[in-house]
Amino acid sequence: MDRLDQLENRSLYIIREAASRFSRPALLWSMGKDSTAMLWLARKAFFGRLPFPVLHIDTTFKFERIYEFRDALTQAWNLDLVVARNDEALARGVCCRSTDKMECCTQLKTDALRQAIAKFGFDALLVGIRRDEHGIRAKERHFSPRDESFRWNYLDQPPEPWEAFKTAAETGTHVRVHPLLDWTEKDVWQYVRREGMPVIDLYFSRFGKRFRSIGCEPCCEPIDSGATTLDEIIEELAITDVAERAGRAQDKERAHTMQNLRALGYL
Repeated sequence: MDRLDQLENRSLYIIREAASRFSRPALLWSMGKDSTAMLWLARKAFFGRLPFPVLHIDTTFKFERIYEFRDALTQAWNLDLVVARNDEALARGVCCRSTDKMECCTQLKTDALRQAIAKFGFDALLVGIRRDEHGIRAKERHFSPRDESFRWNYLDQPPEPWEAFKTAAETGTHVRVHPLLDWTEKDVWQYVRREGMPVIDLYFSRFGKRFRSIGCEPCCEPIDSGATTLDEIIEELAITDVAERAGRAQDKERAHTMQNLRALGYL
């Protein structure tokens, strides 16, 4: 097997373990390339039909193309989509244009997720993060517990020798499951190319600019790039020294801030 085969097999195993060990898992889908690749893998793991819901945490500030992509694939793949919003915070005017980024992410993402878990009783969340994406995410495990206060203790992570994963969630807690943790950005794009997987066209260059990482529209800036095809994106990654999340709001991306956000339950 080549590297993509090995990564795929490991991810399929982790996804199936989560589905078999937890009573109420859900897959977090942001419509970015990573979570869409995870969704593709999950459908592959269960022969095209997911046995658990797909959860979108909607801040209402995403790119319009993200919503169009979500709705089109939800219908095409017959997904059980759950959309969660913190309507109370939105009614108070919380917005990434006018609110401190850490507070905005906490209220519109972390708190919205907390509300969804309480409402639907999810005990495991499949999340499409990768170790190479951000230094703080490199501290994660494939099965990473969150306590009853929704916090992540990055100083006390469970060991995972010989794929002996921690797959038990105590009452009031949940486990984050990371099927793509071992993948790199280049791996994901090579997998997209190999599988013929759909991705949002924001990733491809238009007028010399493209988005390398997408999220809330006010917090994302395109990078200089002439990559208009998958091959050109992969070639660009081989020579670039620009960080993947360089186009995201930098006051949120600093290591200390990101670590504090993730400790509070941020994705």
